[in-house]
Amino acid sequence: MKKGNLVILNAQEVVTCSGFKGKSGSEMQNLGVVTHASVIVEDGIITKITKDPVDGSAFEKKGFKVIDASGKCVLPGFVDSHTHLIFGGYREDEYNNRLNGMDYMEIMNRGGGIINSVRGTQESSKETLLEVGIKRLNSMAGFGVTTVEGKSGYGLDLETEVKQLEVMKELNKMHSLDIVTTFLGPHARPIAYKDNPDAFIDFMIEDVLPVVDENGLAEFADIFCEKNVFSIEQSKRFLLEAKKRGFKLKIHADEIVQLGGAELAAELGAYSADHLLQASDAGIDAMRAAGVVATLLPCTAFSLKEPYARARFMIDQGLVVALATDFNPGSCFTESIPLLIALATNQMGMTIEETITALTINGAAALDRADQIGSIDVGKKADLTVHEFPSYKFLPYHIGVSTVEKVIKNGVLILDKESNVPL
Repeated sequence: MKKGNLVILNAQEVVTCSGFKGKSGSEMQNLGVVTHASVIVEDGIITKITKDPVDGSAFEKKGFKVIDASGKCVLPGFVDSHTHLIFGGYREDEYNNRLNGMDYMEIMNRGGGIINSVRGTQESSKETLLEVGIKRLNSMAGFGVTTVEGKSGYGLDLETEVKQLEVMKELNKMHSLDIVTTFLGPHARPIAYKDNPDAFIDFMIEDVLPVVDENGLAEFADIFCEKNVFSIEQSKRFLLEAKKRGFKLKIHADEIVQLGGAELAAELGAYSADHLLQASDAGIDAMRAAGVVATLLPCTAFSLKEPYARARFMIDQGLVVALATDFNPGSCFTESIPLLIALATNQMGMTIEETITALTINGAAALDRADQIGSIDVGKKADLTVHEFPSYKFLPYHIGVSTVEKVIKNGVLILDKESNVPL
């Protein structure tokens, strides 16, 4: 990917989110704000954050891109650490059924839900998935996202799971944004295995997981651990086999029923446990002790009209908390970071400082990349956003509206809403 030389001059605030690992508890409040500062980037890497005067014209003569950020704030690029980016087809009828009172699990039990998206994805060509993938990534970039995780899971067979992962690998090469791939083969019970989920786990372990591994198609493995989907025992069996093959672990845990997914994530040393709306106090404590990132997905709770995860309690208990959109075709069809910020601050009891930490360095930690991205630190990749207002405090204040003006990836300006520079 192209790397650039760039200088951002005279920012009212540089919100560094400084650190090389996830932040927990009260640490999430510390954004490391530097006022009236400039950022210097060489060959895509941050080399200096300074309050000293910087001669922009001298850098321009050396071929650097110079951006005047007077009266504006600069933040790290957002890390959306849980999405289902690649899928075929849509489920607008199901969403309207939910608006009219039908619940998510009822739709799944009637043969809808994830299975509907499986059909659409199986029928979609790689070319079609690449085309829609580019559009979705462009939209995410417009909200200030510079790194995104993408899961498979809309195949439930060998061919389509591989297709999804191959599309994401190709998008990672051709698009400015970085995509971290996760194999989520056990995302639902296919119709053929509806009454025999153990056999489906066998199929995933014996037939699909080796192909994903041998072709280097995913970095993480994940499973939907939930009542009437995959049990604790089935989830543990799959994740242990994935871990033996060198996959890093994630888990959809305790979303709808308090099943013990948080405890399992801690036991297996997962990088993150995600959703956690019903996580027990014991599970939260176990995650804290094991260093598992709690990735919370408030847009999904909002969409499904569920209670929000206990973010305030988790932070006060000392967890590393991340936030992500859960962009997907069914339970949460949104890539909106402004909506996510509004829900976290207005509905979940998180401060804006904690919210920004959760969307930057902690999101990076959930993807095992906190040493490379997620903060404005010397030596890290120059993934940055310039916002139109002078302070980060405008992010929740301008409710549901993006304040992002410019997006920089690897030191290259990839999006400028001021001068209509497209991706």
